[in-house]
Amino acid sequence: MSSPIAFTWPLPGDEIARLAEVRAVRVREGGELLDEAGLAEFVGNAEAVVTLLADPMTDRVMAACPSLRVIANCAVGYDNIDLEAARRRGIWVTNTPDVLTEATADLAWALILAVTRRVVEGDAMVRQGGFHGWRPDLLLGTGLQGKTLGIVGYGRIGRAVARRAAGFGMEVAYSDSEERPEPGVSARRLSLEQLLAASHVLSIHCPLTPETHHILDVRNLRLLPDGAFVVNTARGPVIDEEALVAALESGRLAGVGLDVYEAEPDVHPGLLGRTNVVLLPHVGSATLETRSAMAGLAIENAVAVLDGREPPTPVVRGD
Repeated sequence: MSSPIAFTWPLPGDEIARLAEVRAVRVREGGELLDEAGLAEFVGNAEAVVTLLADPMTDRVMAACPSLRVIANCAVGYDNIDLEAARRRGIWVTNTPDVLTEATADLAWALILAVTRRVVEGDAMVRQGGFHGWRPDLLLGTGLQGKTLGIVGYGRIGRAVARRAAGFGMEVAYSDSEERPEPGVSARRLSLEQLLAASHVLSIHCPLTPETHHILDVRNLRLLPDGAFVVNTARGPVIDEEALVAALESGRLAGVGLDVYEAEPDVHPGLLGRTNVVLLPHVGSATLETRSAMAGLAIENAVAVLDGREPPTPVVRGD
């Protein structure tokens, strides 16, 4: 039998089961996250591995898996993979763009609404018996109409978030390395400094690179208007969480909504006890439809490479 396609985690939907009808597969049944040694042991002799963002596909792991021909990351990001090592070893790397765009944009808006309208606080109040009837000053939030939504990173997801802004009567501005017009969206392209100064709500959608690491640091957080909100559904390390907590404690930020964390899965303790912070467990793409589509695309990428074809969404070419 041919070398198996290894899956570091069982994926939603029936894509793996269908693949298993025609190819050998090896599926790790959940449990604790794997370190480098555990990941290398699991991948073993596999020619293809379908990985998640939590899987550290380092040079050491690749060296321990000499049969490996393709790393099919089941995510749009790929900062868990040593791309240079893969390139040097002739290993294909692929990702799953596009299919998670709308789900992640929806979740960004869920966080925007939750933090500006104090949804989680209200839910807790009702559940804990603290709601004693309507009052004109009860849980006053912040309206969005006429405010500016600033978007850091105007790729597929950033533009999808911008498309939704019109329904809430918001102006849109963005910071990106290039001009990216979006049909039906009137958006201004600004420098990062200009964007921060103009944003009542800041939503982050840039990839994690050396240039974007801590793009929201002490200095840049101070550029936001007093009473601004920050939402991050991109990657945790783009925000200096120590600086973020300080900005919250000072009262300069009105609220924060996070789906990702700097030292994920750990969360800065200064965020945990604050009622004006909404925290989610990295579920930006977590709909059954989206995760099934991601699994399908990751498998399609892996099978294409093993069959000697061009994968649909390559990041690093292995030929």
